[in-house]
Amino acid sequence: MCVSGGGPPLAGQHTMNSNAEAERTAREEIREPVEGEESSPHTDKSLLSKPPPAPTQSHTASPPSSKQSVVDLRKLKREELKCIKPSDNTVKPFAGLKIQDSSFLDQIDDRSNCDKCGKSRKYFCYTCYVPLRCIASHVPSLQLPFKIDIIRHPREIAGKSTAVHAALICPEDVTIHTHPSLPDYSTQSNDVVLIFPEKGAMSVEELVRPAQPPALKRPRPHLPFSKVVFIDCTWNQTRRIYCDERVRGLRCVELNKHETLFWRYQRGKPKTYLATIEAIYYFLVEVYKATNTDTSYQGQYDNLLFFFKFMYEKIHSQYDTDLLRAYKDL
Repeated sequence: MCVSGGGPPLAGQHTMNSNAEAERTAREEIREPVEGEESSPHTDKSLLSKPPPAPTQSHTASPPSSKQSVVDLRKLKREELKCIKPSDNTVKPFAGLKIQDSSFLDQIDDRSNCDKCGKSRKYFCYTCYVPLRCIASHVPSLQLPFKIDIIRHPREIAGKSTAVHAALICPEDVTIHTHPSLPDYSTQSNDVVLIFPEKGAMSVEELVRPAQPPALKRPRPHLPFSKVVFIDCTWNQTRRIYCDERVRGLRCVELNKHETLFWRYQRGKPKTYLATIEAIYYFLVEVYKATNTDTSYQGQYDNLLFFFKFMYEKIHSQYDTDLLRAYKDL
């Protein structure tokens, strides 16, 4: 769903070189004392002049099994991360979309200060929701047919959340609230819908069908809502927000036709649970298709995935895609 389990903790495999591991083990076991340090009284000094032992079978790296090969990248050291082989994956899931070229982002090496808060950032400020001055003129901008509110869990790390992408690209139509500070939607339940896979949630077609009878043609289809609410957090954190009485009474809409491309792995959750920016994008596309049956979708909202596509491709170019935990069937 839309909750992005909201940054990105990645997971993958690291294959150790057997000779390097053996030498490191030998150095740890037979370490020469540094200047000014006495060797341990339990150290056999005759070993200090001996070369490290040749690798034995116990130090030989065996082909990793499917369970051994998956580790948390957050637990690896910088040197170990550098040893992970780049991906040769050629799958391009965004090839058919009309997304503005983002190659200029690859040219940015240094961080800059946000014009609003002065904090150091790379591409955009995830607390002020503005792109940095050096890229502001190149970032696409969209206007949406309805307003979007995003409720972010207070423990969701803003820098890892894809919800910020929507606020950057649609600044006039997207507002981000941090729970528990949010509007009281219970007073406007007839005009607001919540994207959440609750039991009894309706599909997009069921949501818009009453407002668009087959025999009625309107140049600008009427929508049975003016605002859509998305929850931005990990899936284990959603209940705290969903059970809030200000949100609880809203009509729920479920998106279950699409599989996520998000790189943040969440244990035990189906692939139809989308990142926040994915949920926003797919909802817009489905609403357009359901209310414009006489015209085909022409990529009007594809640029919503501008930053998401860039980060997806950057991650997949640096790590072996087949070994990233988020893309394995576990």
